[in-house]
Amino acid sequence: MSTVPPSTPPGGAPPPYPPYDPKTQWRVYREQQKAAWRAQRDAWKAQRYAMKASYANAYGPRVPSMVGPIILIGIGIVALLLLTGHIAPVEFWAWYGRWWPLLLIGAGLALLGEWALDLRRETPIRRGGSFVGILILLAILGVCAAGWNNWWGPFRAHFGDQGDDFFNAFGLPEHDNDQQVLNSQIPANAAIEIDNPRGDVSVTAGDGSTIEVQAHEVAYASSDTDAKKVFDAEAAHLTPNGSSVLVKTESNSSGKVNLTVTVPKTAKVTVNAGKGDVTVSGLGAGITVTARGDLQLNSIAGPVEAHFLHGHHDFSAHDIQGDLTLDGDSSDITFSEITGKVAQSGEVIGGAHMENIHGPLHMHTSVTDLEVAELPGDLTLSSDELRVNQAKGLVRVATRSKDIDLNQIYGDCAVEDRDGDISIEPAGAYAVEAKNSKGDVELTLPPNASATVNARTHNGDIVSDYAIQPTQGEDKSVTFRVGSGSFLIALSADNGDVRIKKGPAFPSASWLNTPPQRRAPMTNPPATRHRTSSLSSAPRLKMHKELPAQPVTQ
Repeated sequence: MSTVPPSTPPGGAPPPYPPYDPKTQWRVYREQQKAAWRAQRDAWKAQRYAMKASYANAYGPRVPSMVGPIILIGIGIVALLLLTGHIAPVEFWAWYGRWWPLLLIGAGLALLGEWALDLRRETPIRRGGSFVGILILLAILGVCAAGWNNWWGPFRAHFGDQGDDFFNAFGLPEHDNDQQVLNSQIPANAAIEIDNPRGDVSVTAGDGSTIEVQAHEVAYASSDTDAKKVFDAEAAHLTPNGSSVLVKTESNSSGKVNLTVTVPKTAKVTVNAGKGDVTVSGLGAGITVTARGDLQLNSIAGPVEAHFLHGHHDFSAHDIQGDLTLDGDSSDITFSEITGKVAQSGEVIGGAHMENIHGPLHMHTSVTDLEVAELPGDLTLSSDELRVNQAKGLVRVATRSKDIDLNQIYGDCAVEDRDGDISIEPAGAYAVEAKNSKGDVELTLPPNASATVNARTHNGDIVSDYAIQPTQGEDKSVTFRVGSGSFLIALSADNGDVRIKKGPAFPSASWLNTPPQRRAPMTNPPATRHRTSSLSSAPRLKMHKELPAQPVTQ
């Protein structure tokens, strides 16, 4: 007789299985997968440690490189200078966006130096590369900074930097208030400082010895009561102190103050303007302006200094009886009737047009360096062209990616270009040096030219209206004499042609000796002749904000 185990239910049926639970089944499966992954990870670690130990026993230990700590120290120094205000953030990022590849070059040179030193050791040292991630991050920041400078600057130049007013136009209502006129008797030669963080500033010269301040206040507020609080907080104040005078408004993000200031003609004026345009006329002792808006100067005697802090804005100066200095990035520049020297430094996002500069002219951007001894004619600078029409004395140009056209130059020329064409027409017997890394060089000589011409080209041709020896091959060069050969003319083109042409005589240049006292703007001087160059002729003098903004740095 068979026996049934005690655990078997009556009748001999097998025991029932526990009910199926999907959540429990999934949890068990997940724990199994985690355990398998941990086991695999531990196996990889053990294998990697074993390989490192074996490699270290064979080749020595791995030593960290000094490049990483040096980069971190450099980052800390730059960050400290930025936070303490010793470096302007906008200028730093503009510089970094352009020159960040130098960081990679420096890191590579440092690694090569360490490698060369380690080879001289009895047991060579293997350097670690843990700083590679930092270099990648800095490279990404450099690319972003370059893109930001190339996009944001032209964007603001095209649409304008409206500041808070642009956003307030969609927010709180605008309230206006004319503050009571402020005036005071001051010395005729007083030093006047005008500080206006938000709003336009207009300065004109009066006949007396009184300073008068008219303040038009604007407030963005939901009620008249709130607007009055803004008016009281930002109101203008006039504070005379002996021969010094301070005109000041308080900054308020909910409003702005537009100032109209009348000063004695002989007062020395300093303007510190925040978000707003500045207009000045009639002063007799010069002016210094620091601004973040458009700047227009007219009929000023004495030295003029202009500083643009942030953004790209228009600058117009007409009839300046003294030196003119401009630094900072700008959009459009228009100069005319300047009797002193002109010095400009900073990016020009839009374009520049200048006429009748009766002193040395120096322009410096990241792309172009230009020196002209005197400009009785006109100059036009755009994104792809530099044109000088009628200059007196030495003309020196170094640029790239521009067509250069120097016409009727009464002096020596030195030109260096790349990725553009060069065209030069001296007005007499003068020395010329022109180098073009990629592009053509064209020289048109007048009948009275006297020069020894050296012309060279690589991957190009030499074409001359004068008799020259035939040239062949990839590299061509010729030397010949025009007239008595008194002056040296050196022309060089890589991947371009060199052309020497015979041109007609220029008319009399007696107009060059015209005294510079307020001569009318020159739009068609007597010495100008029709030219068939493919470059367009220079435009008439364009007043404030007329030059088109082009999103390319000059």
